[in-house]
Amino acid sequence: MPDDAAAPDDAVSRAAAEKASAFSHPPVAPDAGAAYGDHPDQVIEFYAPRGADGTAGTAGDGRPGSGNASAPLVVVLHGGAWRARYDRRHMTPFAAFLARRGFAVANVEYRKGAVGEESAASFAAPAGRWPETFDDVAAAFDALPGLVRDALPQADPRRTVITGHSAGGHLALWAAARHVLPPDAPWRTGQPAPLRGVVALAPIADFDVAEKLDVCGGAARQLLGGAEAFGARRPYADPALLLPTGIATTVVQGRDDTVVPRAVAESYVDAAARAGEMVGLTLLEDVGHFPLIDPSADACAVVAEEIAQLAW
Repeated sequence: MPDDAAAPDDAVSRAAAEKASAFSHPPVAPDAGAAYGDHPDQVIEFYAPRGADGTAGTAGDGRPGSGNASAPLVVVLHGGAWRARYDRRHMTPFAAFLARRGFAVANVEYRKGAVGEESAASFAAPAGRWPETFDDVAAAFDALPGLVRDALPQADPRRTVITGHSAGGHLALWAAARHVLPPDAPWRTGQPAPLRGVVALAPIADFDVAEKLDVCGGAARQLLGGAEAFGARRPYADPALLLPTGIATTVVQGRDDTVVPRAVAESYVDAAARAGEMVGLTLLEDVGHFPLIDPSADACAVVAEEIAQLAW
């Protein structure tokens, strides 16, 4: 994250207010949950599609008057710089918001960095685990079709969109790019995932730019195991190096984001263009990092519409 002292006071205050608003919503309990492994963090929680009044079991694809009995599936990956301080709970209001829009939602948890001393103003706790964070995301997506059939029968896996915020945006892009990982990568798949697309929200999508900007206190470097391992492991983890994917992708980014600056998203989009792939970039005026997942913010409605554009 950029040094707050170098940012204008109003930008710092605004970012703090946006974060406070996003985290002011109480957690929303899921309709079901399932484990995809033995570790406590290897779980997926499910939200059934609902009407605007919160009633579960909305028929159709979430749009008024639809006769289709299945709803698009949105897979959500939370952010938090891959650190233990943040988990899936802060994304549950966002998951419930999407469910009220008629989507079936899977909120994925994964192993993060070890618990350590950390405050809002510091990044002392380590970010992520190599290779466990990637092991978990791969395992979750491999297990998801079977888990969805049992836990969320309203979902139509043929209309799956992945979304994620910040570090979760990175994981969303990575999960959609497993088929283009290096041949020796243990997570590589033989073919593209059957996705309608990816909507990455302020993603840490280019590790080189993120490292130069010291995004979240060097979180990308920590995720890969430190400076010595950073260069060797980037080809297995950096979305900017895993292109083209052939999967429809949109990045949604606040122009005023001081947590993951827009330069990171723009660099990823540029890398895609050089690889011969068009990635959509939606830049939102007067928006920072957290309104993208804040159900009370207009930006969150934009996110839902971007997902709908791919899902329907």
